[in-house]
Amino acid sequence: LVPRMIDGGRLLYLGAGTSGRLGVLDASECPPTFQSDPTQVVGIIAGGDESLRRSSEHREDQREGAQEELEKLGIGSMDTLLGIAAGGTTPWVLGALEYGKSQGCCTALLRCADAGLVEVDHLLELQTGPELLAGSTRLKAGTATKIVLNTITTLVFTRLGKVHGQRMVDLRATNDKLHDRALRILADYVPSLDRAEADRVLSESDGELKTAIVVASKDVTAEAARHALKHAGGRLGDVLGCR
Repeated sequence: LVPRMIDGGRLLYLGAGTSGRLGVLDASECPPTFQSDPTQVVGIIAGGDESLRRSSEHREDQREGAQEELEKLGIGSMDTLLGIAAGGTTPWVLGALEYGKSQGCCTALLRCADAGLVEVDHLLELQTGPELLAGSTRLKAGTATKIVLNTITTLVFTRLGKVHGQRMVDLRATNDKLHDRALRILADYVPSLDRAEADRVLSESDGELKTAIVVASKDVTAEAARHALKHAGGRLGDVLGCR
């Protein structure tokens, strides 16, 4: 997935019901967490956005139901389709993966039960076992699925340079909360800065925390910092000379 995304590919989540909502949720949280392009991770749910609030179970039986949306997105060989289906048999999801494979996409299926063979490049199977409420896969299966989706996107964007250590360094101070967080992280990297000086550096860097860290650490201009980060593929550790 990582080399495909470096080359401009996308990660597309596909699911119906709870599985679809979890995919949309994870995709929608990537831009505010990692300052990622909203088109890099896309969540598609059977029945469209209306299904986020109102269940439309009948949609999941339409095997070709996702094809129109995938055609609009112009999927191709650089894209990765991850189908999410707790039981592993949802026709809408399996049909979407079949279509994606025909377009040269990398395909994967995340399921929580052994539902037999499936024609995908990667099968992720979580053995969550029977639910407390029989058949209610929004419970154990849903919770496990959320953890896996979090893991995938966190690892991907870490590898893409959006994270350094345990810090979300690729954030932009666009509100008071993020501004305060950026100042605290900047001070962690350059302890000699007082809050006023950190605020000045962040402002000169147009609120871009990663740029500000390089400016303060290397005593360079914001333009030079951006150039260095671009040359390093966005990896702050490479610019600073540390992991």
